[in-house]
Amino acid sequence: MLEIFLKTLPFFMLIAVGYGAARTRFFPPEATAYLTKFVFYFALSAMLFRFSANLSLDAILDWPFVLAYLAGTGVIYLFATLVAMRRGVGVAEAAVEAQCAVIGNVGFLGIPMLALLLGEAAVGPIMMVLAVDLIVFGSLIVILITGSRDGRMSPRILVTVALGLIKNPMIVSISAGLIVSAYKVNVPVPVNEFLTLLGGAATPGALFAIGASLATKSAERMAVAGWLSLCKLVLHPAAVAIAALLVFKIDAYAAGVMIAAAALPVAGNVYIIAQHYGVAPARVSASILISTIISIVTVSAVIAWVTGFQ
Repeated sequence: MLEIFLKTLPFFMLIAVGYGAARTRFFPPEATAYLTKFVFYFALSAMLFRFSANLSLDAILDWPFVLAYLAGTGVIYLFATLVAMRRGVGVAEAAVEAQCAVIGNVGFLGIPMLALLLGEAAVGPIMMVLAVDLIVFGSLIVILITGSRDGRMSPRILVTVALGLIKNPMIVSISAGLIVSAYKVNVPVPVNEFLTLLGGAATPGALFAIGASLATKSAERMAVAGWLSLCKLVLHPAAVAIAALLVFKIDAYAAGVMIAAAALPVAGNVYIIAQHYGVAPARVSASILISTIISIVTVSAVIAWVTGFQ
């Protein structure tokens, strides 16, 4: 546990540096926005394209793996939704809370950290988790929020969802890389080196951006945020572990990667969605802040546990 904690600590130290830079206003909010855009559209996209271009579709598309992750995640999603609605909140707020309970920071934190700590063989499983989060649950929250406001499903909602997926650079870069891999296209050496150089900025840039964005987050609605952090950091990986190891009996290594990915703190893009639609942004903000702080310990514990699967 201590050895793993010391390995994960540099990642969280980078987050702390970003937080300190933004908190002291040395790094203003405008700079954070542009750094996040650079990482999201350029550095992370280059990393994902390079990774997926060197994977076969068979290596990334494992249906039992996808079903296990969907099952474990779906249980917590429904549970968090029911708990929210029992408190009397509407469908839109319940959808946002459920999103906090299951959507982790896989893109900015999970890919660089887990690929380093669990090995490059973890990239395929991480990408499957990321794809499910973006395609299934990223679409679901938009459908639920928009549908609850309109009072019905409409073609406009589906168009909004489809455009969101098409414009998402992570989905585009993974898809493009897999197409290159499927057609066995040899990436020229200068292009590959360019992607390696640009993708190398993803890890420090993403972690710094996470920290800088946390400086603008508030710790309001502590009780609800604490509950959602518990769901994300404890209940979600536990449910995924049961689904992967006991129900679907996934390969131990892949199951370990899935569980570690499920243990990541609440993703920043949940706040972007909540803010865009004006649905409980303060609650999401607090959940991101609290879960990220607590995850310094919990993520290390989960990674230490799953490394024993290898």
